[in-house]
Amino acid sequence: MLNIVDDHSRFCPGQVVDVSISGARVARYLDDPALFHGLPEEIVLDNGPEGTSRAMFDWSERTGVRLRFIEPDKPVQNAFVESLNGKLRDECLNLHWFRSLRHAREEIERWRHHYNTERPHSALGYRTPMEVLTTTNAAAALEPPASSALPL
Repeated sequence: MLNIVDDHSRFCPGQVVDVSISGARVARYLDDPALFHGLPEEIVLDNGPEGTSRAMFDWSERTGVRLRFIEPDKPVQNAFVESLNGKLRDECLNLHWFRSLRHAREEIERWRHHYNTERPHSALGYRTPMEVLTTTNAAAALEPPASSALPL
């Protein structure tokens, strides 16, 4: 399973649930959330084979998104996704016996929706990731555009 999380809002724009996930699949998948949420400056990855694949380096070059790898055996360097992984395990995976891959995808998607839109997070002032994301986007829309003039 691949989980994606925005470190600021804790919003999880998507997950890949499968029995095997290649680097090429991850690279293709990362284009989907970008259509709705834009591309970040960088993404933080562990050193797994899908993240260090040629397909991911090609994706990074094509999109301009920096790939930042955590040190081996240092999951704390990617704490937000590790926190999401723990919550997913405790609140979903440990509670279900999945009858099929389809069933797993459905239950995990249901959990992701709940996580994003209904579950308050103490680190977010007991707001949901969607509330934080909506508030942040609304505040950014009210700010005047930055001047493109360079100081003399």
